[in-house]
Amino acid sequence: MNIGFAIRSIRTKLSIAQYELAEKCNISQTALSQIETGRKRPSPKTLDSICKVLDVPTAIIYIIAMERADVPESKRAVYNLVFPSIKGLALQMLDTEHHELTAEMDR
Repeated sequence: MNIGFAIRSIRTKLSIAQYELAEKCNISQTALSQIETGRKRPSPKTLDSICKVLDVPTAIIYIIAMERADVPESKRAVYNLVFPSIKGLALQMLDTEHHELTAEMDR
């Protein structure tokens, strides 16, 4: 599971600078950088804060963060069948939220 990759992907998709997200989440930019590069896992409180600022449900972070290696071998056939659609829907939700967030910021 690569939570840092998911956070970085969403942050860049929303055109939010790393320092801005860190500041809004009350963490240092160094801490956020370590989370995004996978050197550090966010605490549940930090992850909740990041999700709140990015305006995405925690579940979306986990969906985008999921990797094939996270799935037991016995479940991979189902994963290969279902996961691309689930991830696609999660990314579509981000696109919708991005448009809403951008419109809100422009007001």
